[in-house]
Amino acid sequence: MLTGLAPVVSSRTRLLILGSFPGAASLAAQQYYGHPQNHFWKILQAIWPDGPVGARDDSYQKRSKWLLAKGLGVWDVYAACEREGSLDSRIRRPELNDFSALAGLCPTLEAIAHNGAESFRHARAVAGLVSPGIAFHRLPSTSPANASWSFDRKLAAWREVFEKHRLV
Repeated sequence: MLTGLAPVVSSRTRLLILGSFPGAASLAAQQYYGHPQNHFWKILQAIWPDGPVGARDDSYQKRSKWLLAKGLGVWDVYAACEREGSLDSRIRRPELNDFSALAGLCPTLEAIAHNGAESFRHARAVAGLVSPGIAFHRLPSTSPANASWSFDRKLAAWREVFEKHRLV
């Protein structure tokens, strides 16, 4: 059984990005979106050009503080699962994270955006565990496995959600 990462959230988090479960590279690095080909950090850099550049290990804490200061948080739908490799299709015996704690951790939370289809499959379950009135969005996955979406197309979809919640 693999164990996921702790949430990167604060009392200022207004929009929470929920992935499915960290890939092998992210687990090894103990960082969200640690695979160098994942578009997550590149999308944030394009939306907020003032931020730290690059995805090196030594800048992860700096990038995490940066996204928190902007009102963004990051977590995953699954707390644990069995999986070989990094593909969501290989996830077995997943265990959901305890989303009921979000109200206390993120009192200003207004929306949750699911990073990809596997995460969005659990939108109803997550909605039942968080405060009423939270908006939900499905975003295209930033994973390199989502090659059917160009970077620019992903960026436009992500920017639209960020604008809707006044993060741009």
